[in-house]
Amino acid sequence: MEKTATLNLRVNPTVKERAEEVLSKLGVPMSTAIDIYLNQISLTGGIPFSVSLPKAPLSIHADAMTNEEIRQKLEKGYDDIAAGRVQNAAEAFAKFRENH
Repeated sequence: MEKTATLNLRVNPTVKERAEEVLSKLGVPMSTAIDIYLNQISLTGGIPFSVSLPKAPLSIHADAMTNEEIRQKLEKGYDDIAAGRVQNAAEAFAKFRENH
């Protein structure tokens, strides 16, 4: 099938970069991946995957954070360790599971 239509998109640069890294490892050009996606939409009559909110709270969802936000959280964690503000991992995970 001839490819003559042009599609101009504005996307989040970080999302684009992450996708390019994955597609590069797969040996698939971005244009081919987008073509596959658009074909799947037309074949399935909708978005070809489930669209839902992440299960992790946004306050700890690293994929939804900027690099600066992640860096700030890591620095706070290092500061807490240095100040002795630590807790038992098993207890912390048990408490997290109760709340989420």
